[in-house]
Amino acid sequence: MNVEIGFKHCDPAGIVFYPRYAEMVNDVVEHWFKHGLGVDFDCLHRVRRIAIPTVKLNCEFRAPSRLSEILIASLKVVAAGRSSLALRVDFEGQDEQPRVEVEVKLVFVAMETMRPMEIPADLRQSMQAY
Repeated sequence: MNVEIGFKHCDPAGIVFYPRYAEMVNDVVEHWFKHGLGVDFDCLHRVRRIAIPTVKLNCEFRAPSRLSEILIASLKVVAAGRSSLALRVDFEGQDEQPRVEVEVKLVFVAMETMRPMEIPADLRQSMQAY
């Protein structure tokens, strides 16, 4: 997935303000669910009544990203537990230089109780390709 760095992402120095990467990670994850796993967040939330909150986020900033750059995002499943999912989301510039490396842990929860639930079998199956 490509991410175009817009004015909304940047601080006065013209580089990405670090909290914006958390939003970008969420966008990549949401895109992956829709286009990679075939289930969008609308279906997860409104139909299946499943939420997937982020419970851990670890970022390593390698180099600054600047206004108008295009970053290339990649996503890899690191581990899938009973209810949790560990992902690696990396962003690199078009020069192939790493910009940010992110480890993110999500937990599947039933929206009615906000308690952890088992990762649905269909999603677990689809995740194996990643």
